[in-house]
Amino acid sequence: MNELSLLNSLFGDAFDGAMREFQYSAVTPKVDVKENNDSYTLEMDLPGRSEKDVELELDRGILTISSKKEETKETSSEDNEDKKNDSENAKSKWLIRERRLSSFSRRFTLPDDIDAEKVQATFKNGVLNICIPRKALAAPKKIAITA
Repeated sequence: MNELSLLNSLFGDAFDGAMREFQYSAVTPKVDVKENNDSYTLEMDLPGRSEKDVELELDRGILTISSKKEETKETSSEDNEDKKNDSENAKSKWLIRERRLSSFSRRFTLPDDIDAEKVQATFKNGVLNICIPRKALAAPKKIAITA
């Protein structure tokens, strides 16, 4: 039993709920949505990603923002151990490796007054900004009742 598994067995149950919440918040980016008279604005922080890592889709009033980012494949330290037998300190192995792949998908149901043809997205300094213009909805029509 290594030190890490001992720590997990001692504290695993106590922190299990908190860790699930942390994992959700760490993987799912937070958004701010603002409404004004002529548009909705959605801002999402995506540190470490670029516009090439993010996919946007608008289908029947549902905006989907998703991303999948995988770090470059690295040769495992165990494969390199034969090459590094010179020094005992050069040997290493991963105990936990959770940051190699990260992905998320968020869906937002948009209101009926959006102009889907004019939606624009920009990405700058790790922040995705989506501007969703509004269109005027037809006013309710009064219907005369005949007897």
